[in-house]
Amino acid sequence: MPALTELSPLPIVQAPMAGGASCPQLAAAVSEAGGLGFLAAGYKTPEAMYQEIKTLRTLTARAFGVNLFMPQPCTADPSAVAVYREQLAGEAAWYDTRLGDPDSGLDDGFEAKVAILLQDPVPVVSFTFGCPERSVFDAFARAGTYTVVTVTSVAEAQAAQWAGADAVCVQGVEAGGHQSTHRDDPWLDAAGVGLLSLLPAVREAIQLPIVAAGGIMRGGQVAGVLAAGASAAQLGTAFLVCPESGAHELHKQAMTDPVFTHTELTRAFSGRPARGLVNRFVREHGPYAPAAYPQVHHLTSGLRKAAAAAGDPQAMALWAGQGHRLVRAMPAAQLVEVLSAELEAARQALSTEATL
Repeated sequence: MPALTELSPLPIVQAPMAGGASCPQLAAAVSEAGGLGFLAAGYKTPEAMYQEIKTLRTLTARAFGVNLFMPQPCTADPSAVAVYREQLAGEAAWYDTRLGDPDSGLDDGFEAKVAILLQDPVPVVSFTFGCPERSVFDAFARAGTYTVVTVTSVAEAQAAQWAGADAVCVQGVEAGGHQSTHRDDPWLDAAGVGLLSLLPAVREAIQLPIVAAGGIMRGGQVAGVLAAGASAAQLGTAFLVCPESGAHELHKQAMTDPVFTHTELTRAFSGRPARGLVNRFVREHGPYAPAAYPQVHHLTSGLRKAAAAAGDPQAMALWAGQGHRLVRAMPAAQLVEVLSAELEAARQALSTEATL
């Protein structure tokens, strides 16, 4: 089994962004440039995941990863979902579309995806929204696959170590998209911990290698998390605007649109806390969205697509990290090169200061 630092020449990981952004073209470009590209299997059928892996393998022979969503317990209150559905009726009428069936697609195909990845192994598999049992990690170890669990607390990191993961991805509250908590507790919505507070706490609590994620946009920040104990940095929003990214063009443009002034965590689109740009939909529906994932995700899926088709970003899920204003629209390979140069410059600066 290779060490985390042996998976790619550079300590730069492209985050798996579900919903289309992390397509084979983006992952391949990052891996070819010396980083570690990732595919996002969440919301995809097992067959679609397999086809994307096949496509990616035609684009690069270098290491890459695939991210899986862990199965979620059915804890949603059907009556709360029904109330939210009524609240969204006006949105459906406005965009001339139908609300989705909240109970469709509750099974993300986890077992089938694991079976495919064990039969035809990939270099890295990561897990979001929970931690598998030891038997899953043992099976991937026998297949030669490196495993990573995304964590948002010391307790989650310790659980991943005990279960047999090879590494953890420590996600700070600054990160765009879903908070990868292992348990969705409505009382903890605003209680996320910043990366530079969480990272050293996890570093002292476990012996596994760490990938640091959350608001990282520059090579100097990569140097910072490496100095704080991480082995690599994971960037999502930074790669979102690359031409290879599969994100919608309106999503890309919104990152620097002055209309969108800030981000916040919201349940409005999926029923689970996720960080995105604050638009009309978030302001109007976020305060009332129930803790019901993935039911709310399926309920709003058609609305989001209709808004995108209408050219209206005010009802799209504009996932973004807190550093979104620092995005640079350049090819992914060039971005990796720039990040690497910035990382080296930061290291040189720190080395020079240490000798003064």
